[in-house]
Amino acid sequence: MVKEIVLNEKSIKVNKYNEEKIEHLHKISVEFDVTSEEYHDITTLLYKGTFDVKVPERDLSFRASIQQYSTSFTNLYIEGNVGEFKLTLLEVKE
Repeated sequence: MVKEIVLNEKSIKVNKYNEEKIEHLHKISVEFDVTSEEYHDITTLLYKGTFDVKVPERDLSFRASIQQYSTSFTNLYIEGNVGEFKLTLLEVKE
């Protein structure tokens, strides 16, 4: 089971990971927890929309864009709150 992905050199510990190929392109879906302390950094990163993706445990590296994104909690500015983020990335053709 994959426990970590890297987006633009930012390591993210994941709780769930799914990988598939769509028309020869990598597609990964992950779920991960974000604390109130991490919230600003993570959302700022995700606003970029397209990333250099690495999955060290699978020896994968590719460029991808967000296909789907959601969070269980919208107000993580309150200290101690933790939200679950769901993110699906699809490789972009270069």
